[in-house]
Amino acid sequence: MTRNRRRWSHLNHERRVLALALLAGLPGVLISVSLLWTFDYSAKVRWTFALLGVGAWLAFAFAAQNAVVRPLQTLSNLLSALREEDFSFRGRGSGDDALSLVMLEINALAGTLREQRLGALEATALLRKVMQEIDVAVFTFDEGSRLRLVNRGGERVLGRPAENLMGRTAEELGLVPALASEGPRVLDMSFPGGPGRWEARVGTFRQRGLPHRLLVLANVSRALREEERQAWQRLIRVLGHELNNSLTPIRSIAGSLESLIAREPRPSDWDVDMRKGLSVIATRAEALGRFMEAYARLARLPAPELEPVEIGALVRRVAGLETRLAVSVSQGPETRLLADPGQLEQLLINVVRNAADAALENGGGVRAAWRVLDGTGRELEVSIDDDGPGLSNTANLFVPFFTTKPGGSGIGLVLARQIAEAHGGALTLENHAAAPGCRARLRLPL
Repeated sequence: MTRNRRRWSHLNHERRVLALALLAGLPGVLISVSLLWTFDYSAKVRWTFALLGVGAWLAFAFAAQNAVVRPLQTLSNLLSALREEDFSFRGRGSGDDALSLVMLEINALAGTLREQRLGALEATALLRKVMQEIDVAVFTFDEGSRLRLVNRGGERVLGRPAENLMGRTAEELGLVPALASEGPRVLDMSFPGGPGRWEARVGTFRQRGLPHRLLVLANVSRALREEERQAWQRLIRVLGHELNNSLTPIRSIAGSLESLIAREPRPSDWDVDMRKGLSVIATRAEALGRFMEAYARLARLPAPELEPVEIGALVRRVAGLETRLAVSVSQGPETRLLADPGQLEQLLINVVRNAADAALENGGGVRAAWRVLDGTGRELEVSIDDDGPGLSNTANLFVPFFTTKPGGSGIGLVLARQIAEAHGGALTLENHAAAPGCRARLRLPL
């Protein structure tokens, strides 16, 4: 019995179908033959009908095998065509029998795969076209740091066609510093295509299960030079404005004093005029010195020395330093972050002082609060609200030495924003939507 099962399992599907068809017809053939020999027929008739019965039996068995195997072969050919990405073949099926339904599903699958294949080809063509046309250099390296893909921008940077670059290591191409950078970095690098300042961005992806690295190099030399040029223009414009404001009266008073001394005889009160003129010159010179010192403070802001800071205690301490009015503090979560406590305190002092100045104009109040932003929970927001008249000119809030307050220096908010950005955060000011006053938002990473 076990031997028969083994023999049966070793038969292929076609022979199993044929064997089952033969076994299904065997009882009928045996009964027919036995009946022929039971009745009184001649030998010729007996053998004729016996051969006809056996022939019909074999013919029907092979026909049954063909009816089962032929559709399977057709399905196999269709699936093979789909595997070879040939979606032009279609199976014929009509009616609602099982085989027709299978053919309809195969045809629908072929149509779906054809649309997806066409979409993938179009997307790939578009991606390659974009990569070739963008004005940045794109490189792909495998796990052995060998170049596997480069666009035209990369060819221009390295000064060689792609066929001479493929397979070379990052060290041979001089791209190790850029490939080793973590996060966006601006590097001074020299390539055969020319030196410059390059922003390097590195990412990872997998292709066929293997890790690859994507390197994107963008030449930011022109943009940085333009930014530097504009920064110098703004600096010269501000310096020139302040210097003219101070030197013009000094020049005028100096000329008047020179004329006074040259007069003969001198007036009786010439010494009084002389002292007044020298006092004005000294005052303007002192103001000019304070202006230059303020600019130096902006340029000499040191890097923050990070240490754990309890934000609640810091906000309450800064609120207590404002003595002109009471700053209300809304209790937030007890949160600790890494920051420079001195710089962060100076930032909040400047913001609270501005809020108090605004609130005192119309008898309003100042409120301070802090919270951890929803979502990732990795960012802290400190808000300072005032009930003052609000902001009238938001475009120049962070322009150095721009101020609307008499006697203001115009560097408080600029210094505060520099401190916030040095901590990886941001400082913004906006008017209240449905009430007078302004809100300052300080966001810092936790």
